[in-house]
Amino acid sequence: MHQFAIVEETSESVMKTHHSQILVKTSECMQFVNLTEMVATVVARSGISSGLVNIQTRHTTTALIINEDEPLLIEDIKQILERYVPREADYQHNDFSRRVDIPPDEPLNGHSHCKALFLPTSVNVNLADGQLQLGRWQSIFLIELDDSRERSVSVLVMGQS
Repeated sequence: MHQFAIVEETSESVMKTHHSQILVKTSECMQFVNLTEMVATVVARSGISSGLVNIQTRHTTTALIINEDEPLLIEDIKQILERYVPREADYQHNDFSRRVDIPPDEPLNGHSHCKALFLPTSVNVNLADGQLQLGRWQSIFLIELDDSRERSVSVLVMGQS
C-alpha cells in the first residue's frame, strides 16, 4: 500500500490568461527545436505566477514533446520515427492524381502526417512561483516532421499573479 502526503497547497480565486504566439523558422525535416527558454520568457511577460501553461502547435506536420535535450537521445527518437514511418514508403496522400483541392505548393508529405499520428500536438506544464515546473532534464521541443518552413506555436498561460 502506498502512502501519500500533500506537502504544499495554495488557493486563489481570480484567474488571468495571457496568450502569445511563437514563430519558429525550421531548417530541416525531423528538426528538434528547444522552446523551453522562449516559453519561460512568455510566462515572465504574462505576470502570472501560479497556474498552467498550454503549448500547442498550429500545424498538422509538427509535434510537441517534453523530453531530455541530449543529442544521442534525439537521434534515437528520429531513428525510431523513421523506422516506423519511413519517408520513402508509399503514401496515398502523396498520390496527387487521386486528391482534390491541392495547393500549388503541396509537398509530398504523407510521411509527415503519419509520424504526427504518434506524437502530441500540445503539452501542458504546471506553473508555480513564476517558474515552469519541469524536471531537471525536461525540455519542451517542437519537432518539425516536414521540410523547413515558418511554424507557429500558441502559448496560453492561465492562472493567478
